[in-house]
Amino acid sequence: MSRPVPQQPVKLYQYPLSGHCHRVQLFLSILNLPYELVMVDLLKGEHKQPSFLELNAFGQVPVMDDSGIILADSNAILVYLASRYDDGAWLPTDPERAGTTQRWLSVAATALLNGPGSARLITLFGAKLNVEEALKKSADLLAIMEAELSRREFFVGSTPTIADIAMYTYTAHAPEGNVSLEPYPHVLSWLKRIEALPGFVPMEQSPVGLYAQ
Repeated sequence: MSRPVPQQPVKLYQYPLSGHCHRVQLFLSILNLPYELVMVDLLKGEHKQPSFLELNAFGQVPVMDDSGIILADSNAILVYLASRYDDGAWLPTDPERAGTTQRWLSVAATALLNGPGSARLITLFGAKLNVEEALKKSADLLAIMEAELSRREFFVGSTPTIADIAMYTYTAHAPEGNVSLEPYPHVLSWLKRIEALPGFVPMEQSPVGLYAQ
């Protein structure tokens, strides 16, 4: 049975330096689905305007419009896309792998955001967050990731799932927040495996943190 395709390009309301937005764009591209990027300028406050709040009352990107189906939250969108447009490879249905996938989606929404994500917010956007705390959380998380990825190629086994998509961007861009990935060879190898997937698209690298000129 052939996989369904969208009736028209999926609209992704996004900000190009948002890792949450990039994970959705990355998955759309890997699934080879047609999509249209709609810029929402966070620095100008466009995400707090009434027209955007009609799409997402929380005033956050990304938001997806799939032929009138409006959905916010990057991980929720990943689940939707995998459920609607994939054959089961990216969103496992057997209990153990499904649970493990959900575990890493939760990590992406908490520890990854509070560690590497927050460290990057400080250097890139001047966020008033605790630098030492963000760096400590980053080191703690990366140590766990390194141990997990020393035993398997991807977070849920030998093939990638949406858990890997959710974990990718803020990990790959951790050096922008002064978080070095060099002590974590298995994490670096995992990043390369994601980047070798057909359809991979990168997020723009910013010249801050360890990448500062």
